[in-house]
Amino acid sequence: MTTPPQMRELAYRLLAYEADADRTSEPAESSILRVYEKLRQSLDEFAGTAAFHSLASRALTMARSEVPGLRAVQVTADGALRGLGQGLGQGLSEFGPQIDLDKDRAAEHRAGDEGIALIARLLDLLLIFLGEPITFSLLRNAWPDEAFDERISAHGRKA
Repeated sequence: MTTPPQMRELAYRLLAYEADADRTSEPAESSILRVYEKLRQSLDEFAGTAAFHSLASRALTMARSEVPGLRAVQVTADGALRGLGQGLGQGLSEFGPQIDLDKDRAAEHRAGDEGIALIARLLDLLLIFLGEPITFSLLRNAWPDEAFDERISAHGRKA
């Protein structure tokens, strides 16, 4: 099962927003971690650490099926990410060139697919378990300057 396109677009948008907000030369992992940490903080305040850990662990497991480079990533007991960017032996870059993960595979993945897949899966699970109004409320709390289009559901229906 692949990530719904709407969630990939939203994840990409959040990652781009964070990358744009921090115009330093920090590696892309930092924008992925910033998005993840903002989601973690919002959900932690709403539902607690255990709830976030469960959702993040499930999102990571689902994202691993799409992007093998996430095998090295772990969710710690407090919900933090460990090992991001180590799966391919290269840093993550949302805007990097395409790389061949495995010569035997036909598909190529962008280096930023790890972050986009993980964040998209997490957003998808938030929508499933919390619903659109609460999920978008959490997003607005984490990114008050960003406008979110709540009319698109995870399944492509207009709400």
